[in-house]
Amino acid sequence: MDNTNAVLAAAIAFVGSHFLLSHPLRKPVIRAVGEAGFQGVYSLIAFLTLGWLVLAYRKAPVTTPLWPVGDVLWAIVTVIMLIASILLMGSLIRNPALPSGKRPAALPDAAHGVFAVTRHPMMWSFALWGLCHIAVFPVTKNIIVGAAIVILALVGAALQDRKKERLQPDLWPAWESKTSYLPFAAIAAGRARLGGFGLHALLGGLVVWLAATWAHKPLAGWAAGIWRWL
Repeated sequence: MDNTNAVLAAAIAFVGSHFLLSHPLRKPVIRAVGEAGFQGVYSLIAFLTLGWLVLAYRKAPVTTPLWPVGDVLWAIVTVIMLIASILLMGSLIRNPALPSGKRPAALPDAAHGVFAVTRHPMMWSFALWGLCHIAVFPVTKNIIVGAAIVILALVGAALQDRKKERLQPDLWPAWESKTSYLPFAAIAAGRARLGGFGLHALLGGLVVWLAATWAHKPLAGWAAGIWRWL
């Protein structure tokens, strides 16, 4: 198999197995091996397919970039990645979308912070990561991986809404009415207000953004974020 095609095959396996195990195959597998067994199967397949994707990516050639990448594009992507980092860190606390082994608690009366921006801040942080990496490194193998992350995040968020509607019919539709799938849509519609970001989102996001962009140099061999200009 051509190295670039191997990246595509691995990406399809990684994303496809996640969707299959998270939705249509979840109940049959749990019935067969139990909840703990399912978690083991899920983790093993995720680990193997991700490992395949990483190895295929490393072996694939760096093709000619599809568009020029200059400082203006890098500056835009740098700002967007800061937003993505804030969304990610803000999603780690009091996130109604995160799985819970106990009975679901009542949802907030109003959306604040990153949840006013979108009810899926973690998923959108991953999607923005994928889009930004495609933008500044537009070679075939990287476009495939970035697109896989975007699809996994955004389709996964939509499927999560459908699942939550079934599992929490008295709670989730009300939360959907106060929030939005698309970033800033609820704010634009007047259903939510921008503000209320905690320090874990703002300061945590800033630290993650600085650390992750700094790590590009030793890990990837080229500077990213503000480190390109420092």
